[in-house]
Amino acid sequence: MGTTVFERRRPEASVVAHALADTKQAAFWLDDVERQRYPRLNGELTADLAIVGGGYTGLWSAVLAKQRNPGASVVLLEGKRIGWAASGRNGGFCEASLTHGRENGENRWPEELEQLERLGLENLDEIEASSAELGMDFEFERNGAIDLALEPHQVQWLREAAADAVADGDDSTVFLDGDALRAEVNSPSYLAGLWHKRSSAILHPAKLAVELARVATEMGVRIVENSPVKHLESGAGGADAAGITLHGDRGRVHARQVILATNAFPSLLKRNALMTVPVYDYALMTEPLSAEQMAAIGWKNRQGLGDVANQFHYYRLSRDNRVLFGGYDAVYHYGRRVRERYEDRPAAFELLANHFFTTFPQLEGARFTHKWAGAIDTCTRFAAFYGTARGGRVAYAAGYTGLGVAATRFAANVMLDQLAGLETERTQLRMVRERPLPFPPEPAAALGINATRWSLDRADHNLGKRNILLKTLDALGLGFDS
Repeated sequence: MGTTVFERRRPEASVVAHALADTKQAAFWLDDVERQRYPRLNGELTADLAIVGGGYTGLWSAVLAKQRNPGASVVLLEGKRIGWAASGRNGGFCEASLTHGRENGENRWPEELEQLERLGLENLDEIEASSAELGMDFEFERNGAIDLALEPHQVQWLREAAADAVADGDDSTVFLDGDALRAEVNSPSYLAGLWHKRSSAILHPAKLAVELARVATEMGVRIVENSPVKHLESGAGGADAAGITLHGDRGRVHARQVILATNAFPSLLKRNALMTVPVYDYALMTEPLSAEQMAAIGWKNRQGLGDVANQFHYYRLSRDNRVLFGGYDAVYHYGRRVRERYEDRPAAFELLANHFFTTFPQLEGARFTHKWAGAIDTCTRFAAFYGTARGGRVAYAAGYTGLGVAATRFAANVMLDQLAGLETERTQLRMVRERPLPFPPEPAAALGINATRWSLDRADHNLGKRNILLKTLDALGLGFDS
């Protein structure tokens, strides 16, 4: 087995220790925004539509529902605070892809790929337009993203992808050789890049959640926080005996229809109990870089960056020129558990800091102000799945697998179409109509996921060559995303 660039070039231990010495265990984005507090659920409410989950999926569902029918009564219930989970602590990459990348789409829905890519770009265009149309500032920058080759065998992957883009008539995807790439962003580890100029943007994750909540309330949506829903019941009375009742600790909501937007947390539907697993992702945020530091790394076009290994890093600039550096070490905990204590993992942060200074040795001396983690809702097809239950009165979407910032808005429209009984271009997609295979129960889930993670790491050390386990999972349409 070979070594990777991060093993061949290591910063001094003192550089990493200095950088992490005073780092705060908290998501930078949530520290960087003021969040309105909303009341708890207390007593009984009735609504035309009740939404469970105060992240992007639930918030977009609320806003789009009111745009479709301003007179509808909408209640949104959040178990903790609006945007506190994945929506407030992701990397802020807003990707057009609805299929977790083109390759995954080609492998699973080749006959729909052109249509899916068009719908994804339209969805991204609409998110960009919503900033002005709804008066929201979430620091949206459509600068594109660069896929990075850090190992020689990865260069050929990018050349082939660039050739495919040319063959498809895509003039917004540009191959960059080593010199051209380092002229954009200066790192000694870069060998080549593929710049997707149109299909990616960056934004401030927590501000998007806060702004969506503000717009929703101004439209008349009633938001309640710190109000976890324990279970749902069909035909339990209330304003509509044929509706759904959501039961919380201090009250109930009776609704004609329900949207479940619970992401990595356990579904309220038994049918989805094995459909996702929560995988923990880790990130660091630097202090704002000085003018001299920025000159040393370039990055004037402020693209989002990500390397193309199985265990990959993603990184981008904030508005005040901090560098967010995350990814690589995805961790699954036995039993599908989501726990706050899993977020403080010193080994993961030290590994990220090592890789950061391998990438940008010219930033030696920089410090990290924030470190954090969050759970990603992974499913076996890597892209969100959709469905309805309880006679079409409940709709759900989950399984974004770390590429959901833009896809949540598409999912909201899918679910609203489904609840309305509409046959639309979205609802007729095979991608929307079919469900992925579930993960097995424990202990098979933990054994399989950890064996897959080991295999992905070995592939990165063996010119990307996949072993028999990965090839078998590929053939079965299963997998695990690092």
